[in-house]
Amino acid sequence: MAAPNLTVEQAQQRAALLEVESYAIELDLTNGSGGPGENTFRSTSTVRFASRETGAQTFVDLVAAGVRRAVLNGVELDVSAFREEDGIVLPGLAERNELVIEADCRFMNTGEGVHRFVDPVDDGVYLYTQFETADAKRMFACFDQPDLKSVYQLTVLAPADWKVLSNSATEVVEKVDGGAKHVFETTKPMSTYLVALVAGPYAEWRDVYTDSEGEIPLGLYVRASLAEFADSERLFTETKQGFEFFNNAFGVRYPFGKYDQCFVPEFNAGAMENAGCVTFREEYIFRSRVTRYDYERRCETLLHEMAHMWFGDLVTMRWWDDLWLNESFATWASVLAQASATEYKHAWTSFANIEKSWAYRQDQLPSTHPVACEMPDLEAVEVNFDGITYAKGASVLKQLVAYVGLDNFLAGLRVYFDKHAWDNATLADLLVALEQASGRDLSWWSAQWLQTTGLNSLRARFAVDAEGRFTEFAVLQGGARPGAGELRTHRLAIGVYADDADGKLVRVHRVEVDVDGERTDVPELVGVHRGKLVLVNDDDLTYCTMRLDPDSLVTLIDRIAHITEPLPRTLCWSAAWEMTREAELKARDFVTLVLGGVHAETEVGVVQRLLAQAQTALSSYADPSWRPEGWSRFSTRILDLATTAEPGSDHQLAFANALTSSVLGETELAVLQGWYDGTNVLDGLVVDADLRWRVLRALVAHARADETDVAAELARDATATGQRQAELATALIPTEENKAETWRRAVHDDELSNSTNESLINGFSHPGQKELLAGYTGRYFAEVSEVWQRRGSDRAMPVVVGLFPSWAVEQATVKAADAWIASDTHPPALLRLVNEGRAGIVRALAAREFDRS
Repeated sequence: MAAPNLTVEQAQQRAALLEVESYAIELDLTNGSGGPGENTFRSTSTVRFASRETGAQTFVDLVAAGVRRAVLNGVELDVSAFREEDGIVLPGLAERNELVIEADCRFMNTGEGVHRFVDPVDDGVYLYTQFETADAKRMFACFDQPDLKSVYQLTVLAPADWKVLSNSATEVVEKVDGGAKHVFETTKPMSTYLVALVAGPYAEWRDVYTDSEGEIPLGLYVRASLAEFADSERLFTETKQGFEFFNNAFGVRYPFGKYDQCFVPEFNAGAMENAGCVTFREEYIFRSRVTRYDYERRCETLLHEMAHMWFGDLVTMRWWDDLWLNESFATWASVLAQASATEYKHAWTSFANIEKSWAYRQDQLPSTHPVACEMPDLEAVEVNFDGITYAKGASVLKQLVAYVGLDNFLAGLRVYFDKHAWDNATLADLLVALEQASGRDLSWWSAQWLQTTGLNSLRARFAVDAEGRFTEFAVLQGGARPGAGELRTHRLAIGVYADDADGKLVRVHRVEVDVDGERTDVPELVGVHRGKLVLVNDDDLTYCTMRLDPDSLVTLIDRIAHITEPLPRTLCWSAAWEMTREAELKARDFVTLVLGGVHAETEVGVVQRLLAQAQTALSSYADPSWRPEGWSRFSTRILDLATTAEPGSDHQLAFANALTSSVLGETELAVLQGWYDGTNVLDGLVVDADLRWRVLRALVAHARADETDVAAELARDATATGQRQAELATALIPTEENKAETWRRAVHDDELSNSTNESLINGFSHPGQKELLAGYTGRYFAEVSEVWQRRGSDRAMPVVVGLFPSWAVEQATVKAADAWIASDTHPPALLRLVNEGRAGIVRALAAREFDRS
């Protein structure tokens, strides 16, 4: 059942009325005999709070299987008609109140509330909580909104052999009949969505971060059956590097005492910033070989969550309309910390390659929204964990830092943290602090960058003399689109690149300027030689669509591999990809560009991204009549690159992985069969558990293996990961009967775990199976509304997005979407997601038409 959808008006009314003093929470996670509970757990909440109006009425949030009793100020409340969507009404409030609610709450298998997981390897039961945005009410009765901060004292009865963790340190563990009672210290003030509980037979590693001001106890936790794969030394090193950087940069020492990092099963997101008890998806514990890029992205996530300890946990948004500020700041700060304090010195290259691309894509959708926008209710929040909230917001913060200077920006943060510690704040509060530190008026910046939509295009306009020197140079700015065509102020760098003595393209001149208006002259470049390549957003300081002059575009296409530095090279790759998406560069030409230049790309993360983009170009943007030839060229070239790559290198693994997710011919399938059965494996390529599954999926998708082979592989890898991989591989079997069964389970079986549902959705479509899925466009639009109604926004989104008929790039799909949109009054969040899917089809049709021309 969908959880209640709190509105901003309800939250404001309750916050105006109440001040929450404390929560005392008692949980019984056992089955009554010392073993793990199975379906429900006993939850007793004692909430002490003040009311600013005596005699007033409010409500407390609770999602539970049943309520045993509710007592307000010593008076029993009638809970016989309890409904989750209403919570529990609290009438006749006193000035000071005590509420006691005893309920039976549910263990979940959806990644919400208290998630319960059974490890198939050893039958160990593992629990963890996930409360953002408003699922704390699934564990205890509470006022579940971010601006009603309080302190929490947690007492937990659990099986005697379990580790039990929460936000604060354990005060005492007492052996009792039926298990062990864990009593935790009272927390610092925080919002309900940041409360955490992690419990089960987790493996544990301990360490301490020490500096001149004291110690921070560190913990790492992983399922016992994954313990052998935990690289605790690397994780602790990166954790200590993060604390060293953030403690100094923010001027406020980490405020929550100990710091535990828990890698948990079936986690929906990347991680969650619970104060002092961060949870991560356990896929970050790599049981098979991965590339350096995967370690880099894990480090970014680790630092992202750590940055939230200050920005989000110590100082918290008042309501979810400032969600962007939490996530944008953590994204920006994590990359800054990576580049400054860890081995990943080229982290800003990955930011340009990943986050910026995500932001550009999201900002070109019809559902784009200002970075700072109103959130009318929780459903609106759920779909706003998007590329605007994270990536565009971080991009514009990076632009602001370039404008005011890093030292001024950090000084403003110190003012902000000092003034609003343990409280809630807004964007206006942050801007006041930044203005105070920098001495600059920033009201215009907020209006230009946070309250508008779309991207400005920036391009160079220049003339040169007979010797190739600039006689004039200007930057032309196009109005933001989609949007109202606003022009913005951009702090940017212009770079000129030319050949060095070795014939490589290097930067020979750089100038940093403020661009404002339609045309900004740059007299500093007059007399400078134009070189071979001009980048008007060099160093990626601003957020824009960068367009190249004709000669620079020729250099990009002919010589991109000659650019020595990874960041300008990535900016050129990005420009080419955006031109492809905008139907300004043919999909087949982009694929040719990638196949001709990817071998020289030094950053393996860029390699992986380029290969994925080329696959998208082939699958969605290329003319269908050319697509077979395109896939043949792609798979042949990638196999050649894998074969000739340095044995055992990250590049070899990246090429091998890309091959397994492509449309393949007989030659490539025969090679994969040799990898799988061990008869013909590339020198240095370790076909470990995860690569075996990827190879098997490719064979299954091309009808070279079947359910018998999947069952045999699962017997070999009888783990939770193996089960998920087997579900995904089975979903790929290219028969009508199998696709029908996969659809039935993904769309109609509401009891499946979140991870199983994800595997089914991911395996339903394949770029080589488009014809097989032709009949599912109509089914999608016939059934998607019911799924949303049954499951609610958070659980329904994987189906709505993942099963949108993106395989059917046809005008008929657009018409079907239009008919669905016009047929009823749909929930705004659902309507937004379907509109985004429709926009993807429209974009693909335009790109195909251009590719055909």
